[in-house]
Amino acid sequence: MFGAILGDIIGSAYEFDANNCKSKDFPLFSRRSTFTDDTVMTLAVADALMKVSSEDNDDVIRAELVRSMQSIGRKYPYCGYGGRFFRWMFSDRPLPYNSFGNGSGMRVSSVGWFYNDLETVLRMAKLTADVSHNHPEGIKGAQAVASAIFLARTGSSKEDIKAFITEQFGYDLDRTCDEIRPTYHHVESCQGSVPEAIIAFLEGTDFEDVIRTAVSIGGDSDTIADMAGAVAEAFFGVPEELKQECRNRLPGELREILERAAPLLSSLHPTPIGIGNELPLSENIAASHDDILKDLLAGVDYRRVLMKYNVGVYNYQDYIELYSFHKICDLIDKPSLEECFLCLTILWRNDYWSGGTEDYSAQVQYYVNQIVELMRRSN
Repeated sequence: MFGAILGDIIGSAYEFDANNCKSKDFPLFSRRSTFTDDTVMTLAVADALMKVSSEDNDDVIRAELVRSMQSIGRKYPYCGYGGRFFRWMFSDRPLPYNSFGNGSGMRVSSVGWFYNDLETVLRMAKLTADVSHNHPEGIKGAQAVASAIFLARTGSSKEDIKAFITEQFGYDLDRTCDEIRPTYHHVESCQGSVPEAIIAFLEGTDFEDVIRTAVSIGGDSDTIADMAGAVAEAFFGVPEELKQECRNRLPGELREILERAAPLLSSLHPTPIGIGNELPLSENIAASHDDILKDLLAGVDYRRVLMKYNVGVYNYQDYIELYSFHKICDLIDKPSLEECFLCLTILWRNDYWSGGTEDYSAQVQYYVNQIVELMRRSN
């Protein structure tokens, strides 16, 4: 969710046609950079979802969403809400009002992180939308953003994400930002902003470049950058210095929700979601040898490599005694390729279950370096 919030904060200074910056060359932060309703509702939805289970019935989940969105939103009333949503937020009887505004897409990012199968992501995204934005286009916008995040964090390529969003939701993603930018203006509908946000993600080369590209389109800059940044975080990750800037710009209660959600925001969920192999891994490693080496040399996250090439180890319980976690952290001398991939899987799982409280980066880098060296030797 750092990506969504940073997109909102950075884009806020350039929102509305009069303030648009139709260029990627602008200061990321200025005195006008601030969180808006996009951030407040992103964190309100996350707060609600952390208090319910996807096993709960739809009415229970909707009730908690409404409660959280109203109670948190009312504490920050002057953050740029649309008129109908503002009335909904303060209503004693809040009912959906058939909106297809992009408010459903800008607040949904936690759904893409919290759930480990696409069916649940689509269902929960719909529920977060239809408490207010229950028009089919409003629901579609939320589902498109959430599913793009889910696919990005579970190893899908940009080509696969584009194909899924196009086929599932019918959005035209064949345009370029250079084609969109000259005539684009402030549009607050899902159908007029969600595709543009996804196109900005598809064109971006790293997290910051995605944000700059999204803002440069113009229009509803904070919300477009929010949605593009949410997907970019899942695909590229967010630099730590930007995460800290994000924390520094949030008031205590909102920062607390973000920190409470942090253990659920691992860049990629570990292999218990069902992706991986039994040992031995020789055939899969050999089949993708050159591509694995190319990605690792390019700095692609090791977790993405494990999933993309199906070289993670799903069931390694038989090997725990031989490859104890303590031994892995002490570093195995001259490991084989299979041992390296096994060690990376165990480190990944332990990093996830520790909620990011332990730093295994040195061990991870050691085994990545070993893989690179062994693969280079075999060429």
